[in-house]
Amino acid sequence: MAENQLYVVATPIGNLADITVRAQQVLESVDIIAAEDTRHTKKLLNHLGIQKPLMATHDHNEAQAAQQIIEKLQAGQNVAIVSDAGTPLIADPGYHVAEQVAKAGFKVVPIPGACAVITALCAAALPTDRFIFDGFLPSKSAARKSYFSSVKHEERTTVIYESPHRIMHAVDDLIAELGPEKEIVLARELTKTFETFLRGTAQEVKDIMQADSNQQRGEFVMMVRGVLANKKLEVSQEALDLTLLIAQELPLKKAAAIVSTHTGFKKNQLYQLALEHKGE
Repeated sequence: MAENQLYVVATPIGNLADITVRAQQVLESVDIIAAEDTRHTKKLLNHLGIQKPLMATHDHNEAQAAQQIIEKLQAGQNVAIVSDAGTPLIADPGYHVAEQVAKAGFKVVPIPGACAVITALCAAALPTDRFIFDGFLPSKSAARKSYFSSVKHEERTTVIYESPHRIMHAVDDLIAELGPEKEIVLARELTKTFETFLRGTAQEVKDIMQADSNQQRGEFVMMVRGVLANKKLEVSQEALDLTLLIAQELPLKKAAAIVSTHTGFKKNQLYQLALEHKGE
C-alpha cells in the first residue's frame, strides 16, 4: 500500500457479508479510520476482527477533521474514511474531507462496494439507463411538494432517500403533486432480512403501507418513473384518443390494455401518454 493516501471505503448497507475483500484489506492496512459514527464502525471492525484507531468525521466537524487527516497524510500515514453504511460522500459526510485532501495534493482512492442508490435501482424494474439522485427529501411538506413539482416532467428515473417516520407523508406529498397514478417503487431494508420492494402506482403503494404498518419501517429508497418523451412513443393520436375515451368509463390501465389489444400499440406507452395528457 502506497503512503499518504486517503481511501474512500464502501461498507455494507445491511448485510455484513457484502464487505469486499479489498475493503477489508484496506481497513486492515491503514493507520487510522475516519468514521461518521465511531461506535457504529467499531461494531463492523469487531465483526471483521480489525483493531484500528478511529476518529469521528461527521457533518459537524468536517473542517476540523479534514485538517487532522491532512496532517496525518503529511506525516506519511494512510487514512480510510467510512460512513455508517454504503459508499461515503453519497448523501453522507466526507465531501469536504475529500476536497481538502485533494487540494492539498494527496491522492484520494475509491474502494467501491455497496451503495443504496445502485442496489435499489438494479432490482427496481424501472428504467436505469438514465437517472437522477437527489439525496434525502426535505423535512417539511411544502418543500417536499415543491421538489416533486420540480420533477413532474423529468424523463429520467428519480431516486431519493426517505426515513421511516416521514415516508407516508412523502408519499402523500408525491400524490398531491404527481397524482395517485404515478408509478413508483419503494425499496425498504435493502440487503437485510426484511428487504422489500413495493411497486405500483403511488396510491397502490400507499394502500399497501397503510394496510401493513411493518411496510413503513426501515430506511427507504424512493424511485419515481420518469415521463416518456413524446418523440420516443410510437402511439397514434387515434389510439390515444380512444384510450382517453374508454378511460371515461373504465380505469386508465384497463383502457390502455383494451386499446393495446386491438391496435398493437404498447400498453405501457398508451398508459403513460394518456396519463400525461390527463395531467395536463
